[in-house]
Amino acid sequence: MTELLKNGIQDMPLQRCEKGEDIRVLADYELVAIIIGTGSRSRNVLEVSMDVMKQFVCVDDMYQAGIREMASVSGLGIKKAIRLQASIELGRRLLLPREVVPPVDCPQKVWRLLHGEMACSRKEEFWVLVLNNKNHVLRKTRVSVGTVSETIVHPREIFREAIRESGSSVIVAHNHPSGILTPSPHDIHTTRRLHEAGKLVGIPLIDHLIVSNTSYLSLKEEGYIPE
Repeated sequence: MTELLKNGIQDMPLQRCEKGEDIRVLADYELVAIIIGTGSRSRNVLEVSMDVMKQFVCVDDMYQAGIREMASVSGLGIKKAIRLQASIELGRRLLLPREVVPPVDCPQKVWRLLHGEMACSRKEEFWVLVLNNKNHVLRKTRVSVGTVSETIVHPREIFREAIRESGSSVIVAHNHPSGILTPSPHDIHTTRRLHEAGKLVGIPLIDHLIVSNTSYLSLKEEGYIPE
C-alpha cells in the first residue's frame, strides 16, 4: 500500500479502471478514493480514503455515521462526506424491493397506462411501450407529437427504443384528438409498416392502439396486425 502511494497517479484506482481494470476487484479504500476524487494539499486521495476506512472500518459503519462525523476525517470535509453518503444511499436503494408492476397483456391495460399521458391533448401523440418477454413494461416513451390531425413516426424511432432496452416486443399507441376512433389509411399503413419492421429486427409489434379520452380501439383486434 505504501509502495502504491509512492508510485503516484499512474497507480490511482480511477486511472487503472480507465485502462480496463474491473471496478469490482478494487478494495474498499480504492472505491472511496474514486468517489471523493481528490485529497488535500498535504495528503493525496488514497491517504485520505485509507484514513476514512481506518475510522469507519466497513461500509456499514460509514452508513451509520453522520455526515459531519464523516467530514471530520482529515482531508475529507463536508462536500466529500456528502458524496460518500450519497453513494452509500444508492447502494442501499439497490437492495430495496422493487414495485411489482402487472404485465400489459390486453388493450384495456395499455389504455389505462397511457390515458393519463394523452388525455385532453389537442395534438396527436405517438407513444411506444417496450416490453420484456413477460409483457412487463421496460420503457414508456413519447416518440412523436404531430399537428392537430396527424403525427408522423418512422420505424427507426420505435425500434431504437426497443433495441436500447433489449425489449422482446413493442406496443404503440396514438390519440385522436377528435375522439373518433376509426383508423385512417395513414394509421393502417403505419401499423403494417411497423409490423414488417418488427419482423425484420426480431421485436414484434404486439398491438397499435388508437385512444381517446373515453375509449380505445385495438388495431390488433380489428385484424390489421396478423397473428
